[in-house]
Amino acid sequence: CSTMMPFAAAKGALLSTSKRPVLRAFASSTEKVWNVYLSGEIHSDWRQVIAEGVKQHNLPVKLTSPNTSHEDSDDCGAIILGMQHERPNWDKIGASMNAIRTQTLLKDADVVVVRFGEKYRQWNAAFDAGFASALGKPLITLHPPAISHMLKEVNAGANVVCEEPEQVVQTLAYVINGDLPKPKDGDDFVPIADRLGKGNPNP
Repeated sequence: CSTMMPFAAAKGALLSTSKRPVLRAFASSTEKVWNVYLSGEIHSDWRQVIAEGVKQHNLPVKLTSPNTSHEDSDDCGAIILGMQHERPNWDKIGASMNAIRTQTLLKDADVVVVRFGEKYRQWNAAFDAGFASALGKPLITLHPPAISHMLKEVNAGANVVCEEPEQVVQTLAYVINGDLPKPKDGDDFVPIADRLGKGNPNP
């Protein structure tokens, strides 16, 4: 269950204090449509949560993904090209066919989001994360904290590591429009300039 505030509340709750200017240092880039590829597990509604958040924030984002039907992605090659007697051959023709979509959309993406879940081992997701990194694509990983250790090398190569789909939307809202939500730490949040002093590089 997400602990993040609802999108309707988040949209009107951009971070603004007496010390933080409302106007951002960069202008909105709404003239650009951002292609965001959503890779990873297909057993939960995380893609729908992100899609709804993008819509509610009115972000200029086009979302794409692999085929999220497990059965279709398994059987597509055999349905189109004919059944195979050996399982490796069945898997090979299906995987090669799915790769046409995956590779094309990954190459076209401005940002790649890769979701890892706790229940299943998403080897394909790890492959996509590596492929995106090799292409130089900005990478956002999304997973519960419980599996952070297993993903430490993947996360080390990511630009942002999120725990909730809402954080992905908030990241996109900031990157595209400069919009910030209320701090995750609530009233405990202290701006860095207040903690360490302006321009102080040391803790």
